[in-house]
Order: sequence, then structure tokens, then C-alpha cells
Amino acid sequence: MTPSAPSSNAPLTEILPTEGLHVVHLFLSLNRKAWEQLPAPERTQRREALAALVHDIRQIPRTQLLPFSVVNPRADLGFMLLTPDLHNVDRCSKRLRECLGADILTHVWSWFSLTERSEYTTSEADYAKSLETEDSLTPGTPEFEEQMNAFRTRIAKYLKYRVEPDLPGSAEWPVLCFYPMSKRRDPGQNWFASSFQDRKRLMEGHAKVGRTYSGRILQLITGSTGLDDMEWGVTLLARTTSEIKAIVYEMRFDEVSAQYAEFGEFLIGIRMEIPDLCERLAL
Repeated sequence: MTPSAPSSNAPLTEILPTEGLHVVHLFLSLNRKAWEQLPAPERTQRREALAALVHDIRQIPRTQLLPFSVVNPRADLGFMLLTPDLHNVDRCSKRLRECLGADILTHVWSWFSLTERSEYTTSEADYAKSLETEDSLTPGTPEFEEQMNAFRTRIAKYLKYRVEPDLPGSAEWPVLCFYPMSKRRDPGQNWFASSFQDRKRLMEGHAKVGRTYSGRILQLITGSTGLDDMEWGVTLLARTTSEIKAIVYEMRFDEVSAQYAEFGEFLIGIRMEIPDLCERLAL
């Protein structure tokens, strides 16, 4: 008799990144014919199960879940999940795909990444030098120290947002855009063959354009090198698609994008809570 595999009721050991959160963008399509063939009580039960699942996921520490209706015809609905433990990434993603029934939702596309710091973030030394050379401020003076303290506050807030973002609610920022991207490695246009100083200079110009959209666009860049097919995932939150279109268009003329950027598919979603999402999908 073949012995059975050993079993254990002990919880699995957490698999955590050294810093930040795992992030999944999950895009699903709805089998409307299969849904409409379900008895009305069964449809009600499955809608309630979806709402309960979203609630349960949001109770996991350091976890956020953003549901949205997908406007592009490539999918019907999606979820953006941020959570530290890789087991919860796997567990929650599978449950979201199956919560209405395995025959109802079909996985269309997804992206896996990690929140991360930018290696091109302005350092305290860089900022101090700019105050001396560009603003003619002398180190040690009250004006210099005031500017440095303000910088330290801003950069601490920025770094915390990059690594542990607290994304705002759907009412304030209803439009979600997601796309992956990489930097080119073509002969003569190899981003990674450039010196760090050149790359940082180019990224500073790129960031300067982005800052002009402060208050209009909320951007989260997550790293997917070694985790998915391209190197970064870009999530943009906005109040209108006009702002999404404007920032992506303007960024195309920036040297970083014009010379080195490769883009994947763009998907647009409208963020909404489960009752509204079910109504939108006629569930």
C-alpha cells in the first residue's frame, strides 16, 4: 500500500519582500451566457460571495483591493491587489478568479510586480548642491536649513508612498489606467549601457514633467523585473481620461520615453465598489 503524503495544519510561513508590497493587476472576462443560465437564487448567492470575499481580503493587514470595471473590450472587470505576503497574492488572486464560479469568470491578463524605491530619487546631497548653485543659498544659514528640512519632509513622504502606498478611494480618483513598460536595449539605444549619471539626469527631466500633473494624476510605478515580462508596471489614477491622455502624450516627447521606452498594452478601468460593479455588469 502506497503511503499517503504527510499533511499539516500548521500555517504556511509568510513569503515577504525585503521591503514593500506585492502587487497584482488582474483582468477578467465574464461568461454572460453561463451567468444567465444560473437560477436567480444562485446568482444572488454568488454576488454575495464576491462582496464577502472583497471585504475579507481588505481585512488582511497592509492589504488594499481596488475593483474596477474595464472599459477596453479586452476584459470586463479587474482588481488591483496590494499585499505583502506572496501566499496571500496567490490565494486571493485564485479566489477572485473563481468567486463567481470557474465557468463564469475567465482570466484574460494579469501583471505581477513589487512596490519599490526609485534609484534615481534626488538625494539630500543633490538637493543641497542645487540650493547652493541654483538658489545661491549658503549652507548653515536659516534659509538653507529651512529648505533642507522641507525637502526631508517631502522626500520621506514620497518614499513611503512608493513603498507603502495608501491609495485613495474611488469617489475621488475614479479612473484607473494600467500599462507595463521597459527600457530599450537596442544597439545605440541601450538604457542599461548608459552611465548612472546620464540615466539619473534623464530621469530628473522625466520626473519634472510628471510633477506638472500633481493634483491631477496620482502615479504608482511598481517593479516587475524578473517577475513578469517587462520591467515596470505603471498605475495612473485620475478624475478624467483627459488627464490620462494628456500626461501619456506629453511624456512621449520626453527624451527618456522618446529614446528608450517600450510600452505594453494600456487598459482603462472605472473604479467602483462591488454593488455598483455588479450592476454595471448586469450580474
